[in-house]
Amino acid sequence: MSADDLILPLFVVPGRDREEKIEAMPGVSRYSTDLLPGIVEDLRVPAVLVFGVPDPEDRTASASAALEPEGLVPCAIRAVKKARPELAVITDVCLCGWTDHGHCAVLDDNGEIDPALTLDALAGSALAHAEAGAEMVAPSAMMDGQVAAIRRRLDAAGRADTGILSYAAKFASGFYGPFREAAQSAPQFGDRSGYQLPPENLREALRDALLDETEGADWLMVKPALPYLDVLAQLRAETRLPIAAYHVSGEYAMIEAAAKAGAIDRRRCVLEALLSIRRAGADAVITYYAEEVARWISR
Repeated sequence: MSADDLILPLFVVPGRDREEKIEAMPGVSRYSTDLLPGIVEDLRVPAVLVFGVPDPEDRTASASAALEPEGLVPCAIRAVKKARPELAVITDVCLCGWTDHGHCAVLDDNGEIDPALTLDALAGSALAHAEAGAEMVAPSAMMDGQVAAIRRRLDAAGRADTGILSYAAKFASGFYGPFREAAQSAPQFGDRSGYQLPPENLREALRDALLDETEGADWLMVKPALPYLDVLAQLRAETRLPIAAYHVSGEYAMIEAAAKAGAIDRRRCVLEALLSIRRAGADAVITYYAEEVARWISR
């Protein structure tokens, strides 16, 4: 494992001079865009994955703020690229943080997913990110056809060189709890099990990932990482595309809690966890430990 294998998630918020510590994830914060140049200036990792966390008043039923060319995420992209042009910027493309109901889709009057409006919004959001300078967009809504819709929109706008990192095997996991605090994106009703993958179904995960490949994904992702190393290993055997695995917030929080209690050697267990993800077949690991580990192994 090297620093080049690691991707650091970044949570961005509106306003200026805002740093908001995330209680459930010690050492992780949300930052306003004006603080991003200082955050990325000395990063040793090659890429960041940007999540926008809008204020509640900017969340609507249609997730319209997610499509704004001068919105929160495009401004964050420009701030990062201005400070570090060589740093690759990947952006999360979803609607859960931008809707007032917290689901990853636009809903109809009956509270059901409206596929056409949802795909249109996801594609519009991806295009806004690409035009702001993102090298890659990462659709995470787990909507059927989202990769194809985004690929068509990007290509039609002359953005054929913008890559798509698909959350291809994203499970309805209990390990996302701290992230939902970080992104302030918990659903207001129901849950996301209707469109995320059931944990017991390996074959469906592989099928969905390979469908995303045929739709034009450039990278595939398995999320979470450690509970699904078998999925990662089998997907590695099925595809020649690069694969990323997301070492998610719950996995991070468990290590931090155990280390704080003195039950484990923190550094040793962090490295062991990330090495196991690489060994199972991930070409890149998205982790909140990315920069810390990069400094450990670069010395």
